[in-house]
Amino acid sequence: MSSIPDQLHAGAVTYAKAPALLLAFYESVAGLAVEHIERDHVILRSQSFQLVILKIPERIATSVEIGTPPRRRTDTPIKLVFFIASIADARAAALELGGELDPPEREWEFQGCRVCDGQDPEGNVVQFRQAAR
Repeated sequence: MSSIPDQLHAGAVTYAKAPALLLAFYESVAGLAVEHIERDHVILRSQSFQLVILKIPERIATSVEIGTPPRRRTDTPIKLVFFIASIADARAAALELGGELDPPEREWEFQGCRVCDGQDPEGNVVQFRQAAR
């Protein structure tokens, strides 16, 4: 028998050189709550989504370079999407936590939402959507 809560419908796993930075970013900017923390991973969740952040093993992490500010990693076919209350609030929080959202002039409308791309503190591309007014 599965012990997966009925309300979970989707999830993602990401690897991080500094999981604590990503924990703070996704907790504040995407509104996810900490569900579980271990030495090598963190589990965050919303009502229906779970994000697992795994620490990159040290032997691999030494070869991963993250600049200051981090360079956006655009060479991946996956982009996480989070539905949030306010892109403006997310933009401000992201800057405080080492990430970044694109400026307002680069936002667009899609499926009844205002949409903005950004990046987390390790340069992973993330998209945020708020209900269009």
